[in-house]
Amino acid sequence: MTKTEDQLREDVIRVGRLVFEKGWVAANDGNITLRLDDRRLLATPTGVCKGMMKPEDLIVCDLDGGKLSGERERTSEMAMHLTIYRMRPDVRGVVHSHPPVATGFAAAGRALNIALLPEVVISLGSVPLADYGLPGTPALTAGMLPYIPNFDALLMANHGAVAYGEDVWQAYFRMEMVEHFARITLVAELLGGAKALPRAEVQKLFDSRARYRVKSRNQFEPGSPMTAEDMPGPSEKIEITREQLLSIIDEALKVRGVF
Repeated sequence: MTKTEDQLREDVIRVGRLVFEKGWVAANDGNITLRLDDRRLLATPTGVCKGMMKPEDLIVCDLDGGKLSGERERTSEMAMHLTIYRMRPDVRGVVHSHPPVATGFAAAGRALNIALLPEVVISLGSVPLADYGLPGTPALTAGMLPYIPNFDALLMANHGAVAYGEDVWQAYFRMEMVEHFARITLVAELLGGAKALPRAEVQKLFDSRARYRVKSRNQFEPGSPMTAEDMPGPSEKIEITREQLLSIIDEALKVRGVF
């Protein structure tokens, strides 16, 4: 059933409230858009907390970013949304936020690209890391361009994350999966290291997408996601006694003429 504009406005309000309640944004962070039709986008404005928006706060823009209606102003990150819509005609909803753990990976220069969880492999494949770009400038989207065509969620270096889908709810749920995956990855690493699935098992998961009715442009490629075979091997562990260590230190100091 096709939704009315009032219903779509309510969808954006509900997604904004969820994003805020989950702690994925602070103050006026983040932005949400959806396609109203082939000519117009419904967008959250700048300067408004995503958990406190009202339907009348939303603005309507054309596909060049020009405001068509609404009392409030456009976000400076509108170009990011427009780029995604232009490159992905299948996309009708975009959510950008700063989920803390996923953003921590982005700030550390780490993609979420290890094949750890079957659900993530099937749904997203992996979540690459786009190079940093100054918010509000063309540089913000420049680092995203290689990934937008074939991935449905991205980390943005030192910034946050963006997810998109066939409607604003799918975009939201993909963002939820990104943050959930980041939290599990972090815990696995704290417990001694994430153990990736073998390549053969990952291929089975990609092959199962049709069975689960998952539509994605993402394909299984070497290193995306990283399988058990792609992971670096464990460093060789050497054990010595205290006496042996002291002897090595003593010999080194003698060689250097300290004694």
